[in-house]
Amino acid sequence: MARSLCPGAWLRKPYYLQARFSYVRMKYLFFSWLVVFVGSWIIYVQYSTYTELCRGKDCKKIICDKYKTGVIDGPACNSLCVTETLYFGKCLSTKPNNQIYLGIWDNLPGVVKCQMEQALHLDFGTELEPRKEIVLFDKPTRGTTVQKFKEMVYSLFKAKLGDQGNLSELVNLILTVADGDKDGQVSLGEAKSAWALLQLNEFLLMVILQDKEHTPKLMGFCGDLYVMESVEYTSLYGISLPWVIELFIPSGFRRSMDQLFTPSWPRKAKIAIGLLEFVEDVFHGPYGNFLMCDTSAKNLGYNDKYDLKMVDMRKIVPETNLKELIKDPLWEAKAGGSLEVRSSRPT
Repeated sequence: MARSLCPGAWLRKPYYLQARFSYVRMKYLFFSWLVVFVGSWIIYVQYSTYTELCRGKDCKKIICDKYKTGVIDGPACNSLCVTETLYFGKCLSTKPNNQIYLGIWDNLPGVVKCQMEQALHLDFGTELEPRKEIVLFDKPTRGTTVQKFKEMVYSLFKAKLGDQGNLSELVNLILTVADGDKDGQVSLGEAKSAWALLQLNEFLLMVILQDKEHTPKLMGFCGDLYVMESVEYTSLYGISLPWVIELFIPSGFRRSMDQLFTPSWPRKAKIAIGLLEFVEDVFHGPYGNFLMCDTSAKNLGYNDKYDLKMVDMRKIVPETNLKELIKDPLWEAKAGGSLEVRSSRPT
C-alpha cells in the first residue's frame, strides 16, 4: 500500500541525482576554466615582464659587436665573445637599462652587470647614474696619448669627487685597473672601456674600496659590462621563495618561517658591525665622501662567515657630485625624492 501511495518517487530520485551531477559538473568546469584563465594571465604577465627586463642577448650582442670591431677591450671580452666561458645565468634585472645576471666565468660564480641605454632622469627610487654619453665608447678618440687620457680622468674625478689632494693616486690606480691584459700599457679599447665604466658610481666605488672586505671585488670588464664578486646570501631576513609558493602561504606562517631562517643574534651583530664599518669607509673615504641615497636592506648581503657584503652600490653617490647636481637650476626636485629635467641641455 505504501508503495502505491508514491508511484513516482522512483522516478524523481534519478532525476534529482542527474540534476545534482550536472550542477557539480558545471561548477567543476567553471572553476577549472577560472584556474586556467588566471594561470594563463599570470604566466603572460610574468613572461612579458621578463622579456622587458631581461635582455641579456641584446647586451651581449652590443658588447661583442664593439669588441670584434676593435672599439673596446677588456679582460672579460675574450671569455664573453670568443671562448664563451663567461655566460649569463639567472636574471636579476629590475630596470630595462640595468641588466643584472648571475653568471659563471671560468667556473667561478659572479654577477654580470650591463648598461643598455641612456637614463633620461634621476630618480632616487630607481636610478642615480644618468648616462651622459649619447654615443657609447666615443671617448677617448684615436690619437689620444696616455698623458691626455690621465688628464681626462683627473678632470672627471675633480668634477665627481671635488678638489681632493690625492686624485693623482686614484688616476694611477684607474690606469692599473684599465690595463686588463697586464702588459704595462693601456690600449685605446681598454681606455674606452675604462672611460665608460668611470661614469658609473658603483664601478668607481669598487676601485676606490677594492681592499675593503665589505665591497665585492671586481673580476673583470668589457666595455661598460663588468663582472663582480657574487654574494652568497642576498637576504638579511627570512627566506626567499618563488612567487607561486608565496601565494599559498598564510602570512602568519610566513612570519614564522622568516624568524626560523633569520641569523642568530651574534651573527646579526656581526653583520651590523660590518655595515657600520662600510659606512665609515664610504663617508670618510680616502677620496672624499659618498652618500647612500637608498638604505634598503635589498642592497645588502653577507657571506658564509656572516661578513657584510654590498650587493648593489649604484645608489651610493659622491657628495660633491650630488651637491652640484642639486644646485643646477635645470633640475627640479619632486615630491617623493626624484629629480627631473625641466629643459634640454646639450651634452
